[in-house]
Amino acid sequence: MTAVPAFASVPAFDSLHAAADPQAGTRPLTILIAALGGEGGGVLAEWLVELATRCGYVAQSTSIPGVAQRTGATTYYVEIHPQPISELAGRRPVLGLAAVPGAVDVFIASELLEAARHAGNGMLDPARTLVIASTSRSLTTAERMQMGDGRSDGEHLLRTVREHSLACAAFDIAGTARACATVPSAVMFGALAASGRLPFPREAWEAVIRASGRGVEASLRGFDRAWQNVGGAFAPAAGFVQPPQSLPANAAAGFPAEVADIVNLGLARVRDYQDAAYGERYLARVRAVLACERRLDPEVAQGYALTRETARFLALWMAFDDIVRVARLKCSATRFARVRREAGAGDDDLLRIVDHFKPGVPELAGLLPARLEAPLLRWAARRRANGKAPLELALHLDVTRIRGFLALRLVGGLRWLRPHGMRFAREQAMIEQWLACIVDTGDWGLAHELALCGRLIKGYGATNDRGRDNLAHILTHLAVGPQPAAIRAEAVRRAREAALADEAGTTFDQVLREHGAPSRPVKAQPINFVPRRVQGSR
Repeated sequence: MTAVPAFASVPAFDSLHAAADPQAGTRPLTILIAALGGEGGGVLAEWLVELATRCGYVAQSTSIPGVAQRTGATTYYVEIHPQPISELAGRRPVLGLAAVPGAVDVFIASELLEAARHAGNGMLDPARTLVIASTSRSLTTAERMQMGDGRSDGEHLLRTVREHSLACAAFDIAGTARACATVPSAVMFGALAASGRLPFPREAWEAVIRASGRGVEASLRGFDRAWQNVGGAFAPAAGFVQPPQSLPANAAAGFPAEVADIVNLGLARVRDYQDAAYGERYLARVRAVLACERRLDPEVAQGYALTRETARFLALWMAFDDIVRVARLKCSATRFARVRREAGAGDDDLLRIVDHFKPGVPELAGLLPARLEAPLLRWAARRRANGKAPLELALHLDVTRIRGFLALRLVGGLRWLRPHGMRFAREQAMIEQWLACIVDTGDWGLAHELALCGRLIKGYGATNDRGRDNLAHILTHLAVGPQPAAIRAEAVRRAREAALADEAGTTFDQVLREHGAPSRPVKAQPINFVPRRVQGSR
């Protein structure tokens, strides 16, 4: 391949560095890559080195593995000498092995918090570093542990990155990769090409992708999409084409544009969870809320926020977690592909996946009708009263073998049994009570606060039970009463935020009492189990 001009002749490079740094024409161009596990950061670094080598330049890359409480974060560092090999007269430049804080020319991150993390570590220089950052997030463990919305403020993170960069192009790298059915590394490669910092022709970049021989067409699509979004101006892109939804074109017919997207997503979720009839029930419920909002807010001053929030939380609630849903998710093709990708397994590698299940009596009994559930729960209660351990089935299923996979498929195929179970009936009754309170309030502000209370329903087991109990207490004691709607709305808001902030419920009870509502009933503590073999021993 014909060598391209040296870096020193590239206007973007000269204008940014030559005046301030006389050595800008001879010092290496430094590129720092921050990627999470399974996103192809190593492939991206290899492509950059191969690109420079093909074009006649000296380059090298190193990597530093790390952990970011998600899938593991690895930092890749690439240095490219700005003079072509043909001009070095046999000399070989010595390149660095690790990035130096403040000495990075180009920084690219596949996730927004990783970009902010490197800015906080001093790796970026506002007078030097061009930044390409994804606006997508992969939540940390600390963010997921919060009972409420524990996500870091994305706008604040992006503002921090921009403040520490000479110029910043921010766009959804993960979303672009999904839309093009490729991996983030291909999108990041295209973004780097479009930044104009590396003076190699586009044909050279694409040739490197074609030489890889794997997923070429998808990688080229991701490369081209990133090229279009970043462009030569190196400015934030306006938006991206989302992957098509597997829904009929008229799925959200009759809904305003402000809520059609969330209704489509919710409908897809509940249909996949149960069936088409369940999806129609979801649409009917949302339509009732929409009619209520049009009555309470005929001028649409609030932009259909009530319907949108209700549709969102309603879909999550109607697709509540049970053993059938867990089994279906664990034997899905997308789950196997994700695990293989995260494990870094190649097409010829053998991968074994062993799932650990521990369903208890309540989870199993919830699939049964009342006449079968009640005796089973009474029997479990007698066991606890006698000091025996709760009965749980400890199962270890190797889902990469036919026996374990068929066992999961069998449980996942019990969707037909779900509507006949008491858990399903209780959830639907609670949903109807929540929706009735929203529709019957007669005040938009109070209805909106009650809709946001759908956030209380989350998780499984004790967490889910606690959320439903808290919501029932709010609906029973705070949503109704002689007080003006504005006062009741404020009480609902404070109680909801207290329930999400305090797992023990102390603050929640305090808010209830302040608004004249009774505290939650104190539940009996579980009996401490002492194994029989040590009872009576010294």
